Amino acid sequence: LQMLEQQVVGGEQAQNKDLKEKHKRRKKYADERRLQLVAALQESNEDSSEQALLNVYDSIQDEVRAKSKMLEKLRAAETEIKDLQSEFGQEKMDYLSTIRRQERDLMLCQQLLDQVQSLVRRDCNYSNLEKIRRESVWDEESGRWKIPEPVIQKTHLP
Repeated sequence: LQMLEQQVVGGEQAQNKDLKEKHKRRKKYADERRLQLVAALQESNEDSSEQALLNVYDSIQDEVRAKSKMLEKLRAAETEIKDLQSEFGQEKMDYLSTIRRQERDLMLCQQLLDQVQSLVRRDCNYSNLEKIRRESVWDEESGRWKIPEPVIQKTHLP
C-alpha cells in the first residue's frame, strides 16, 4: 500500500531523485527568504516593512487586495498631480495676465509722461525726468517711491 501510495502521490516522477533535490532546494530557498523577511520586518519601521512584504503573499486574494490598495494610492497620486498641474497652470495664466496688464499700464504712464514733460516749465526740476529717477528712493515701509518735491528755480535778471 505504501509503495502504491508513493507512486500515485508523486506520479511518474515519484522516483526522480533530481526532481526531489530541486524541490528540496526550492523549499530551502523559500524558508531562507521567509527568515530574511522576518528579520527585516523586526529591524525596520512600518513603511519599509510594506516594501519588504510587497512580493510575499499568503494567498492570491491578499495579493489582489495589496495591489488594489497600491493602485488606489497611485490613482490618488495621479489625481493630485493633475490637480496641482491645473492649479499651477491657472496661477501661471493669472501671473501672465497681470504682467500684460501692468505692461499696458506702464506704457500708458510712459506716454503720459512724454506728453506732459513738454508742458513742464524749464526752470522746474521736473523738466529732467532722468534726474528725478536718480533722486527717487523706494520706501519699503510705505511701499511707495519717495520722489523729490517740485522746485522752481527762479533766476533773477539784473
